[in-house]
Amino acid sequence: MLQDLYQEMILDHGRAPRNHGVLVSANCCHEGYNPLCGDRVKVYVFEQEGVIKEVQFTGDGCAICIASSSLMTEMLKGLAVEAARALFDSFHQVLMDPRSSEAEELGKLAALKGVSRYPMRVKCATLPWHTLFAALSGENKLVSTE
Repeated sequence: MLQDLYQEMILDHGRAPRNHGVLVSANCCHEGYNPLCGDRVKVYVFEQEGVIKEVQFTGDGCAICIASSSLMTEMLKGLAVEAARALFDSFHQVLMDPRSSEAEELGKLAALKGVSRYPMRVKCATLPWHTLFAALSGENKLVSTE
């Protein structure tokens, strides 16, 4: 069943996250916090001429937050910042309405669409994304889901 495959992918990325660690070559980074769940994530980005060349993260959190961070970093390498924003917009739309036609465009991120059944967990799944965009825009204050 597809849902079982999605669950296994989330567990796999939660247990063995990809691109986890400090990106030494980062030219922007930011920290985010979800006080409701206790998720903390720091996103490191090497962006050049509007393209995300490398992206990694560190942090602690629930399996949803860590899996979302891991999947996000896999999906974004080599994407233009505008394309990353469009991907997030589609991802967020699916989290708000899992019947959305946007799900077809998500690739591996579609594994997280079941989070939509748990509104408080949507914040866990989107925290790394908000943190990424805060890093890219040079924001100074901590990203919080509250």
